[in-house]
Amino acid sequence: MTMRTALVVRGGWEGHQPVRATELFLPFLEDNGYTVRVEESTAVYADADAMAGTDLVVQCMTMAEITADEVAGLRAAVVAGTGLTGWHGGIVDAFRASSDYLHLVGGQFATHPGREPCERQGGEQDNFLPHTVTVTDLGRQHPITAGIADFDLVTEQYWVLHDDLVDVLATTVHPTRDWHPWHRPVTSPAVWTRQWGAGRVVVTTPGHSLDVLEHPSVRTVIERGMLWATRTASAS
Repeated sequence: MTMRTALVVRGGWEGHQPVRATELFLPFLEDNGYTVRVEESTAVYADADAMAGTDLVVQCMTMAEITADEVAGLRAAVVAGTGLTGWHGGIVDAFRASSDYLHLVGGQFATHPGREPCERQGGEQDNFLPHTVTVTDLGRQHPITAGIADFDLVTEQYWVLHDDLVDVLATTVHPTRDWHPWHRPVTSPAVWTRQWGAGRVVVTTPGHSLDVLEHPSVRTVIERGMLWATRTASAS
């Protein structure tokens, strides 16, 4: 088995349990022939030698900050063929002040609509809504999502701002509600890929908590996304 190198970068907002969340996937990476390096900050992104030897970056870094040198190093690595993947806020609510990072990933968390105001009790569950993740026609043919049926979740439903360079494998629809200000249903990408130079980016928006990450369909998408994003032979 050819050894590949995965760099797991984790930290940021503790509400997404970056250590426990990423550790769910370390055995999968190791079982699939990856040498895994774990970093608790983004400083490694500015290390050109380390990034050149990295085949896959798995990022779980909600909010937080990143320096210009670090985001430039990450972008350069992906252009050269390093894969980048992550889930939920760890990838699409990271580094809010960095437009260069947003440009790389192709989508940004805007909000997660909440329950009816009279049902809210002041905790995170105020934002847990039942919703469906629907696989697109493209997704039904893609290695990441092929064979996965549409599935239902009760968790944060991400409303994402995105551009049309993303290839959407699954979506979710935000319906109109009496207590919300929008006037027609809004479709957000829930899983997408993005080609960036020689590199591949994969984003999975479900993943607020460990139970969501352990949902069979969510976990399968994330794990397949890791394999698919990994540096290809043509990008070596």
